[in-house]
Amino acid sequence: MSYHEEDNSGKILLAVLAGAGAGIIAGMLMAPDKGAATRESLKNAATKYSGTLGEQLSKYGEELDTKFKGYVSKLEDMGVTMPGSSLNMKGDWNESKGKLKQQYAQLTDEDLTYADGKGDELVGRLQTKLGKAKSEVVKMLNDL
Repeated sequence: MSYHEEDNSGKILLAVLAGAGAGIIAGMLMAPDKGAATRESLKNAATKYSGTLGEQLSKYGEELDTKFKGYVSKLEDMGVTMPGSSLNMKGDWNESKGKLKQQYAQLTDEDLTYADGKGDELVGRLQTKLGKAKSEVVKMLNDL
């Protein structure tokens, strides 16, 4: 009695190709719409769900922002961080600039120049001009 090992890879490949072909044919025969209509309905569904997903992400982002601010405030209250240690400005900067100019007449447009990512420069200029500590300036800006 001899043990004979057969190479079944050709049979397996043939079976896979036959199954794939049968699936394609069945899909074409059973498809409710033509290809263009099916693609259009898939596109519409994707657009609908992407809008919903965007709204959900925005909502969760706002919730996280609120929670983060609450945690920062709690850390400040506990004395772990200094009050106003993190700059977190929101809203219309031109409106905030106007409020600052009303409050502090000595501030100029140049003093109040702000660009994203350059918050430290703004804080430094205001510290110098107003003679306040960094934490006071940051708290003042965050409160606007």
